Amino acid sequence: MTAVATRVWSVNSMPRQVALTIHPFRDDALVAAANFVSGMSERGIVCLAGPEDRQRMATQLPDIPLGDLDVEPVECELMVVFGGDGNILRAAEWALPRAVPVMGVNLGHVGFLAELESYEVPILIEHVASGDYLVEERMTIDTVVRESPGGDEIWSSFAVNEVSLEKLARERMLEVLVRIDGRALSRWATDGVLVSTPTGSTAYAFSAHGPVIWPELSALLLVPLSAHALFARPLVLSDRTVVTIEVLPAAEGGVVWCDGRRTTDVTPGMEIEVRLGQRPLRLARISEQPFVERLVRKFGLPVDGWRGAAERDVPRRDVSDAH
Repeated sequence: MTAVATRVWSVNSMPRQVALTIHPFRDDALVAAANFVSGMSERGIVCLAGPEDRQRMATQLPDIPLGDLDVEPVECELMVVFGGDGNILRAAEWALPRAVPVMGVNLGHVGFLAELESYEVPILIEHVASGDYLVEERMTIDTVVRESPGGDEIWSSFAVNEVSLEKLARERMLEVLVRIDGRALSRWATDGVLVSTPTGSTAYAFSAHGPVIWPELSALLLVPLSAHALFARPLVLSDRTVVTIEVLPAAEGGVVWCDGRRTTDVTPGMEIEVRLGQRPLRLARISEQPFVERLVRKFGLPVDGWRGAAERDVPRRDVSDAH
């Protein structure tokens, strides 16, 4: 899914409102957010926040009141997240159903979803004030838990990164039957199974040795976790694919997680259905940075590798020396 190179909000719209959410335990996130709110206020832009963030911000900026994010309907052009990717996933729970773009200011570790670092808040202020940012859409996945294969729905959620089925008991493996578009793929004894978006391919799926998928692709990634099977490789599937995972009677049950945030227990006989989400996550960017640059920077990849290092350390042999 490609970036939309247009302004998403007219700078002439009044009053302009921007939402924010702040990492609950980091003082540097609060300081960065206060600098942003101050800059927005100077430009006549109102900031909205939830009750806890408003209370914390009042200690930093007692003379700048924040609007209430929980009063519906909210007319808001952007949500700015001060924290790591986990905070962006939390913000997505509010922003996704309202189609509000999310922009992250990274104060975590890797921060793949974040656009800026905390020291770049002055740049952020100018871009938001002028409406100079792009919005790209990232696919999501919708998950439904059914009481039996094809049975009644008992739980549902969305995921930006991945949905994972994991075992409950450390000493027992899950027994699952995985189907692709209604046809059986494989039966696995496994620690779990996850289905990821391209966005999530650098998260849990990456740790489980899945491939990195460029985020502009629309595809599903199926990754078994420590499966006892002859064929248990990660699979890249079409975004039209429907993946179903049946928990077989030999298992003791498991737990389903969406983005590591929303969860429900499953028992033998239940089925987890995963498909392309109806709503994309809208991510705001201030520039069209190629994903490969983000990949190299966030993971600190040694671009030269060991061969490049060797070539630098060993002087090249002169062609004349060969005669």
